[in-house]
Amino acid sequence: MSSPCDPQYAPAGDVGAALMVIDSRLKAIYDGRAETDPEQQQLVDQFTASLGPKQANDLLDGACTLIYMFMQWLRMAYEDHDRDVIEYVVPSFVASMRMMPKSVRPETIPTMAGLVVAAGTGLSPNLWRKQYGDWTGDEMNSLEATALLLAEHINRLTDDRDFASRLVTEALSSSNQD
Repeated sequence: MSSPCDPQYAPAGDVGAALMVIDSRLKAIYDGRAETDPEQQQLVDQFTASLGPKQANDLLDGACTLIYMFMQWLRMAYEDHDRDVIEYVVPSFVASMRMMPKSVRPETIPTMAGLVVAAGTGLSPNLWRKQYGDWTGDEMNSLEATALLLAEHINRLTDDRDFASRLVTEALSSSNQD
């Protein structure tokens, strides 16, 4: 039985732009810059300010696609070790988000946990979220943090700081060849 939240019904969005944002944040963290570089933040702010409504929605959908892709990879990786992705990802994910009060408003954490669970169970995060109304401004940083934390989780599991980005880049390259 098909769900209205099935990924086949979801727009992929601008996965490349979403990956660029997440990858640049990860590189900054890995370089020891916990605070956002003012110059980098200015570039991100200029980029997002230049987006029209359609491009902003495409970026949002792209971030959700990243979350879906990361959770599907994590699901397969944990299943290879007879473990449940929800059990092994969600608790540490929520704990990490709770430690980010400057970036993540506490009231957005349940929604982001729901996105991760939806993606981990094979549902489209953006379609799952759409059931509950429009995205809020407060959820934007939390959505970015969600994708960032999942990418970092993958990188840590693989002991490769670029694995998550390469995973998406290779998937995009192979889909362009089809």
